[in-house]
Amino acid sequence: MAEPWRDVVRDAAAVRDAAAVAVDAALLAGVLMRTGEQPLSSDVVNYAPFTLLPSAVPRALFEQAYAVQLDFNLLVDAISQNKEFLEQTLASTIKVDDFTARLFRIYMQVMEEGLAQTVFLGINRSDYMFDCGLDGTAALKQIEINTIAASFGGLTSRTADVHGLVLKVLGKTEEASRLLPNNPSKGLALGIVKAWELYGSQSAAVMFLGEEIQRNIFDQRCVENELWNRNIRVIRRRFRDVFEKGSLDGSRRLYIDGQEVAVVYYRDGYVPQTYDQQNWEARLLLERSRAVKCPDIATQLAGTKKVQQELSRPGTLEKLLPGRPEAVARMRATFAGLYSLDEGEEGDKIAATAIADPQRFVLKPQREGGGNNLYGEELRQVLEKIKDTPERTSYILMDKIKPQPALNYLLRAHSPLQVSECISELGIFGVYVRQGQEMVLNEAAGHLLRTKAVQHADGGVAAGVAVLDTPYLV
Repeated sequence: MAEPWRDVVRDAAAVRDAAAVAVDAALLAGVLMRTGEQPLSSDVVNYAPFTLLPSAVPRALFEQAYAVQLDFNLLVDAISQNKEFLEQTLASTIKVDDFTARLFRIYMQVMEEGLAQTVFLGINRSDYMFDCGLDGTAALKQIEINTIAASFGGLTSRTADVHGLVLKVLGKTEEASRLLPNNPSKGLALGIVKAWELYGSQSAAVMFLGEEIQRNIFDQRCVENELWNRNIRVIRRRFRDVFEKGSLDGSRRLYIDGQEVAVVYYRDGYVPQTYDQQNWEARLLLERSRAVKCPDIATQLAGTKKVQQELSRPGTLEKLLPGRPEAVARMRATFAGLYSLDEGEEGDKIAATAIADPQRFVLKPQREGGGNNLYGEELRQVLEKIKDTPERTSYILMDKIKPQPALNYLLRAHSPLQVSECISELGIFGVYVRQGQEMVLNEAAGHLLRTKAVQHADGGVAAGVAVLDTPYLV
């Protein structure tokens, strides 16, 4: 892959000057996070970590990722409506993974009661890496789809301007002009607006359901402010607030502190640690309500690793999206090798293969949020331990993607300025809104590039490993 900044990376003085400008530009632009020392306060903030230089991304693969996003939106929505598929696919997982099982029980309870919700909003992010073949050509390979709390749509909306300024400071004005505008926060907000309008109550609010500790608050504020600018009331609550102050009326409309809620936008609820018994009860109350959940629990289940693995089986996509062979071909072209560890001959065989050659694979549990995957020797040790137990069915195996590293500087507060060998991950935000059976909105809403040093196998920006970046198309 082309390395457009080879001359710059070796010029220590120019890099030092550019880094000082970059940090101030990030602070000015609002590329901000709360600090680890004071995660509940905006009195002390710092810049969110980012690359000094935008990273090279092959134009053809970037365009391919955008082109397939509408297909993935339709696929996620189709899975969320297919009870039989979710039941069959997750049958082995819910026996051994308590978190997925609890989500699934709520899903079944809501289905048995009958859905009050008639408008459905999906905000997802499909993440890819660029797999470098033996001949040096790169291919787009999907890592996962995040169907709940897909973050950094706000901060990445502001990062391209910072990189544009850095390139100008380095005398690369022409290159700066080629950086693409990118505003996912606006696109995500437009999806929420459409869902709010279809809900049909001007006085109802949009509720951001946030974590107890909100270091990434400014990312959310970018989306939130887009709603306020359209005179849509936004409230912020946590699961415990819902438990203590939430209620449903006879039509299953959701009220918090007497305020009707039209849309619940989850920025929490994707890891087991979030939930105690009260929070599970709050989640059930939300799911039973008429409010538009983003995501509803079926869509969260559609984003599990087990579903992702099942989608790679021959014929599965065709069943879920009948009559759409072009969409199926576009999606399948992005799939990496995915393998089931279910009990039986197939699972035994792939487990043995991975134990013998652990460098070929990634072991993935049914978790979101980064920092959960296992590689190399750690993968081998875990598989050795669980290979003859039902516990192995709570994981899937995926072929390890081998991207081509490039040199860059990762700017982090209180960290030395040093060059690193880096790899990048491209995410495309998708937004869709369905009313009844009619898809009323289906769009790609922008992109997110995250970059990390090669020695860090797993983890995103929120996990403290990757940093924000901007694609420079080559």
